[in-house]
Amino acid sequence: MSASASGQPHERITAAIRRTTDAGGTALVPYITAGYPQKDRFITTLRAIASATDVVEVGVPFSDPMADGVTIQRASHAAIAAGVSLRWILAELAAAAPFDAPIVLMSYLNPLLNFGFKRLAEASVPAGVCGFIVPDLPIEESAELAVALDAQGLALIQLVTPATPPERLRMLCTASRGFVYAVTVTGITGGARELPAEVTGYLDRVRALTTLPVCAGFGVRRAEQVRKLAPHTDGVVVGSALVEQLEAGVDPVGFLRGLRAVQ
Repeated sequence: MSASASGQPHERITAAIRRTTDAGGTALVPYITAGYPQKDRFITTLRAIASATDVVEVGVPFSDPMADGVTIQRASHAAIAAGVSLRWILAELAAAAPFDAPIVLMSYLNPLLNFGFKRLAEASVPAGVCGFIVPDLPIEESAELAVALDAQGLALIQLVTPATPPERLRMLCTASRGFVYAVTVTGITGGARELPAEVTGYLDRVRALTTLPVCAGFGVRRAEQVRKLAPHTDGVVVGSALVEQLEAGVDPVGFLRGLRAVQ
């Protein structure tokens, strides 16, 4: 189903994930850095990935991506050098929308502040953007952005970690829209090659606190990891591993379908 389906944008994210889980599968939420590795193939790559997955997370490049490991840092710096900006991303998306999957932008706060929250929310809807992940924005400081996004029906997706205290975990799950992003390991993206043994119990605790889908990310790169997580999560976010495949010239759709084929 096209991401242009009726309903509030944040509801389209939830619905896209639920379509897969209701059919007995685990949703795939791939991450790509906008304009990387080839700026002129951004939309072609995005459209192909959107056709084979459930929700697509598009990274807005930033000069100091503190939550990201070396792979996404490298991609971010290269995209900036190629002239990729939030303004460029929104213009490219608007010219190409709609896509087969809802788009979520992952951005650090500074580019959003510079763009302006109200203007950002208004520009996101025609671009097919349904929500945002802002890893350096604490929930206590998120009210202004949340109000601007809410006015357009857009999601502000909250991140939780294994170290999040119980009451804060409950607060973040309540505030989130679209889905809850459950970081599987404390640290940076791409930093872990193996998932911690206690991850399944942690994911079960998060799912018990929300009616939204829960998607697990950071460190997901192999089919057997998806198989391990599947009973405990609604979806998996695949970031650094996919960026590495794109760098190597590997067909991203084939790689992602390989992850889904284990289900």
